[in-house]
Amino acid sequence: MRGRRALGRPFGWLWAAYAVSAYGSGLGFGALPLIAVLALHAGPAEVSALSAVGPAVGALIALPLAPWVEFRRKRPVMVAMDLTRFAVMATVPAAYALGWLSFVHLLVVSAVSAAAKIAFNASSGAYLKALVRPDDLLVANARFESTNWSSIAVGPPLGGAAIGLFGPVVTVVADALSYLCSALCVTAIRGREDAPRPTGTPTTRAGALLDGWRHLLGHPGLRALYLNQLLVGGLIMATEPLLAVLLLRQLGFPPWQYGLAFAAPCVGGLIGSRLARRVVARHGQQWVFRTVGTLRAVWLIGLAFVRPGVVGLLTVIAVELAIIVNMSLYTPVLATYRLEHTPRHLVARTLSAWSIGQQTAIAVLTALAGLLADVTGPRTALTVVGLLILTTPLLLPRRDLTPSPEPALAPGRP
Repeated sequence: MRGRRALGRPFGWLWAAYAVSAYGSGLGFGALPLIAVLALHAGPAEVSALSAVGPAVGALIALPLAPWVEFRRKRPVMVAMDLTRFAVMATVPAAYALGWLSFVHLLVVSAVSAAAKIAFNASSGAYLKALVRPDDLLVANARFESTNWSSIAVGPPLGGAAIGLFGPVVTVVADALSYLCSALCVTAIRGREDAPRPTGTPTTRAGALLDGWRHLLGHPGLRALYLNQLLVGGLIMATEPLLAVLLLRQLGFPPWQYGLAFAAPCVGGLIGSRLARRVVARHGQQWVFRTVGTLRAVWLIGLAFVRPGVVGLLTVIAVELAIIVNMSLYTPVLATYRLEHTPRHLVARTLSAWSIGQQTAIAVLTALAGLLADVTGPRTALTVVGLLILTTPLLLPRRDLTPSPEPALAPGRP
């Protein structure tokens, strides 16, 4: 079966780097909000602010990095961003051990980590496009997606158990070390990486910061998918701090059940990502965008009906499973379409613009949901979020997305 064939040793190391950091992040899933709740006794507004302000500031930091990333070799950038995340995450257990941990400290860590993540993802996306054949992009993206969901399936239960045994910051240590291992994997990639060729325009001009958005908003297909993704991703992520408060504080779920509620459904991520290539071959990209894109949005309202005990736990698992199966099928198809329709000299800036917009949407919607939860309670806020996301399919493309072939490029790979 072609989807199982090797994509080459360099891709193997890139995949290994992704996997080790993904599993580290899986262990530390929701670690900073969890620390804020358990160690600093933060309320709904503070927990939502941590999930909102940090990524928003990180997006601002990442904005001027986009042109810098675009016109540099991508492997050194990935290593630098991994080492940055390792260093900043390592300050959390150190501060906790010394009794210096504060809410402001967690905000700073969240912001720096978010900025480094955006720069890393932009670099790795640009590197991936040059590393594998165009008709292998969907296979590669599906493998990344499968790894992502398997890491969340395994990580949170182990992380919850570790927190119960060793305290609230142990998973942050594992997350920090995973970035160090990821940097080593990227370093192990052999082969010469050519410096990006100049495009004839100054790379430091102010307009270069906006080139990614110009491409996204000027391309009809990417524009529709981008705007839809901003709202869907932002609304789904806005439920995370609300659920942390509802499940851990109001309904009395222990940390291991909280982790299990998000880990067990991630088996659906393995199913969806493995089906992506077959579904595209049978139905086409447009069917995935319209049908699966709609199915991502219809289940979230179920979280408003969570109750204490086993029934409540099963409700969360069922809702998350339905969302994840559709998300994991949709996401690699979206990522492939985005790379296929972006010229090589714009990939890093386009991916940065996408991530910055997504982080900003998450920040704004999470903050608004947190404020609403402070006034009305987390269950009411979950209801409002669940109703709003039902409107997002209206933003999906209503007609076929016509091909937009990339301009011919000279041979050569970074």
